[in-house]
Amino acid sequence: MQISLFHTVISWILKKRKYQIDLFINNPIEVQNEVLYDLVSAAKNTEVGKKHDFQSIKNYDSFAKRVPIQKYESIEPLIERTRKGEQNIFWPSKIRWFAKSSGTTNAKSKFIPVSDEAIEDCHIKGGKDMLCMYVTNNDDSEMFKGKALRLGGSSTVYEDNETFFGDLSAIIIENMPFWADFSSAPSQKISLMSEWETKMEAIINETINEDITSLAGVPSWMLVLLNRVLEKTGKENILQVWPNLEVYFHGGVNFNPYREQYKKLIPKKNFRYYETYNASEGFFAIQDTNFSNEMLLMLDYGIFYEFIPMDKFEDENSKAISLKDVELNINYAIIITTNSGLWRYLIGDTVKFTSINPYRIKITGRTKHFINVFGEELMIENTEDALQIACKETNSELTEYTVAPIFMSDNNGGHEWIIEFKTPPNDLKNFAEILDQALKGINSDYEAKRYLDMTLAMPKINKAKTGLFYQWLKQKDKLGGQHKVPRLSNNRDLLEELLKM
Repeated sequence: MQISLFHTVISWILKKRKYQIDLFINNPIEVQNEVLYDLVSAAKNTEVGKKHDFQSIKNYDSFAKRVPIQKYESIEPLIERTRKGEQNIFWPSKIRWFAKSSGTTNAKSKFIPVSDEAIEDCHIKGGKDMLCMYVTNNDDSEMFKGKALRLGGSSTVYEDNETFFGDLSAIIIENMPFWADFSSAPSQKISLMSEWETKMEAIINETINEDITSLAGVPSWMLVLLNRVLEKTGKENILQVWPNLEVYFHGGVNFNPYREQYKKLIPKKNFRYYETYNASEGFFAIQDTNFSNEMLLMLDYGIFYEFIPMDKFEDENSKAISLKDVELNINYAIIITTNSGLWRYLIGDTVKFTSINPYRIKITGRTKHFINVFGEELMIENTEDALQIACKETNSELTEYTVAPIFMSDNNGGHEWIIEFKTPPNDLKNFAEILDQALKGINSDYEAKRYLDMTLAMPKINKAKTGLFYQWLKQKDKLGGQHKVPRLSNNRDLLEELLKM
């Protein structure tokens, strides 16, 4: 009875938020302008606010003229001063938390400021809204009668000069509302473990006898966990372990390469997958309908958005546009201004709009992670879609991959792939041909460069040994959480490293 009451009350509280979501859906530009005004107004007496004369900024145009687009390297000195105890530099309230993020390839850590406002009004609000969307769309949900299995990164928090840093998941756990902890697994003690493989074992031992009704985490790492659950229990699929499992909330990497494997692990026709888009810098978008592959851009989290068309991308020297000027199906780099004091910050992700009423997006990749050595403009979105076609046609499954250029010699260049298969194709040459055809159908620039093999030769595919990418991540101390393998690169550094392994 207590469990049913908890489920009813929490569902009712979450659904009340839908009215506010509808407000920004119906008035997107007004809400975004209000967010910008509130941010500038709040920070007018900070060091950054005085430098750029926030006091006199009245609209988006004056804001864009006065404040430069910035990457992490530009603001790192200000962040380091804050980490050493100075305050009121880029945000008025005290910054105590920093999300440590090394990005996908950089060995050097970034420390992304996370204000109390961002924790409450962005990250935790985003988590609640994810649940709100789901329960609003699914009246038959009984999710809160069981527990959510959360798979975060290392949850150790470190203290330095009275400030704290760690994975974003660690910061969220430290600030989570009581009811979220009550309805989640594993326990905080296990979540705080830093050694990934020990933690994995502990999560399995604690949860296999729980009534798990939902999953949340990065697809690649959740897949590792679920396969280990089956090894431990000797069951054939996950529903034999957790029969009431109804939804998986995922984000961090494109889900398409993993979709077929999840269908086998969770063989339930009406099982639901909900995608989210969040990072150390903020919570940005949430899938708002069942069985969709696009996400609603969340406009009232204290984040103001700008966009740079990728065909005009010049890093910090680019010209950005605001939300009202975006168009459908164009690749944009995202710029954010946030309630943690990130001002016109180039986050490094690329998206395209699939709808502008309401504003819905799909993640297409990273500003750094694409291949354009020969003018082929190959994006992650292209490779993932083509791989899905090739896997389907050859009855194969993959776990990880990376691609790099083969630079031109006497004749032509090409792309070299390393793919780790869960179920390899019978004929790797046939797989390569199907993949090549799929890429031609998806990307006209690639097709043009492949014409008569004049610029690009057929893709060269290396089949990786089992566990290669896991081994590489372990070597780099990047197991678990948001860590992921760089999929596309304009140089051969990672590819050569993996070939040696």
